[in-house]
Amino acid sequence: MTVQLNHPLRVAVPSDGERAARLVLATLVVTGKVVLVYAVVRVLADPAWANLEGKAPMARVVMYPLWAMAVPVLWVATGRRSAFPWLADLLVTLTCLGDIVGNRLDLYNSVSWFDDAMHVLNAALVSAAFVILTVPERASFREIVEAALAFGLTASLAWELFEYGTFLTRSTEWTTAYSDTVGDLSLGWLGSALAAVVIAVSRRHRP
Repeated sequence: MTVQLNHPLRVAVPSDGERAARLVLATLVVTGKVVLVYAVVRVLADPAWANLEGKAPMARVVMYPLWAMAVPVLWVATGRRSAFPWLADLLVTLTCLGDIVGNRLDLYNSVSWFDDAMHVLNAALVSAAFVILTVPERASFREIVEAALAFGLTASLAWELFEYGTFLTRSTEWTTAYSDTVGDLSLGWLGSALAAVVIAVSRRHRP
C-alpha cells in the first residue's frame, strides 16, 4: 500500500514558549516516574507502607510501571512520527501516582469523598490523554466526546474488573460491590465527559 501526503511535509519549529512548556512537562514526567518507581519499590518491600494490605499490592507493583510506560512504548511502536507527547504521558503517570499517594496517606479511608473524586479524576486524565494522542486538532466536539467516553468507560470497566479479579471478592467491601461498581462507572463517565469538554474548549481557544 502506498501512502501519499496531500500536502508537502512541513517541519514545525517550536517557539521559545513551546520549548519552555515541553521542558516543564518533561521535568514533571521524569520526576513523577522516579517517585512512582520509589513508591513501587517500597510497596514491594512492605505493602503496609502504602496501606495496600488486602488490595492486591503485588498486582499493583506490576501494573503501575506497565501503565506508566504505556505512552512511551506506543510512541516508539508507532515510529516516533511526531514530537513526544509529554502532556499525555504526564496525565497517564498521574493516575498511578494519585492512587498510590492516596493509599499511602490513607485518604481512601479517612476522607469520605476521596474515592469518588479519584474515579472522576482518573477517568478524566486517561480520557484526556487518549484524545490528545489519537484525535486530530481539528476534530469536532462530537468526535472528541465519542473518543473520550469510549476510552474512559473502557478504562473504568477495566479497573473495576481488575479490582474484582484481584481482591474484591475476598474483601469486606464485597457486600456493597454491585452498587459501588455502578457508582464508580457513572463517575468514570462523568470524568470522561468533563475531559472532553475541557479539551474541546481549550482547542477552540488555541491561537
